[in-house]
Amino acid sequence: MEAGPPRRPVCACEFPRSLAPPPGTAKSTMEVYHRPCDEVGFNAEEAHNVVKECIDAVLGGEDYNQNNINQWTASIVEQSLAHLVKMGKAYKYIVTCAVAQRSAYGFHTASSCFWDTTSDGTCTVRWENRTMNCIVNIFAIAIVL
Repeated sequence: MEAGPPRRPVCACEFPRSLAPPPGTAKSTMEVYHRPCDEVGFNAEEAHNVVKECIDAVLGGEDYNQNNINQWTASIVEQSLAHLVKMGKAYKYIVTCAVAQRSAYGFHTASSCFWDTTSDGTCTVRWENRTMNCIVNIFAIAIVL
């Protein structure tokens, strides 16, 4: 394994610095992003479209390269999370990403959630090209204040 520059771990619970409230403000990050939402329930189709665009921007035109996987997956989850938060919905998001080289063995994944199905939701985006598969899971948990 090659040693590269140290990289800060990506955590889906962090907001990109550009989205964080200015220093010294009294409101927490979640309070800043809580906006009234007329929509009841998670819009999986809207989330799917946003995340697919992020995947296309990062992986579109690329061939599988093991040396780029960490950078690609970090970029996909960071961009997806930033775009989901910018939609201004009253949700906490968890975004996961897996990229695998295409092979005859396939790629299988599963998840399960215990939550309020009337307000919380999940969405899985499957993306592939001739050399790799990408699976992104989005979990949205409604913020109730």
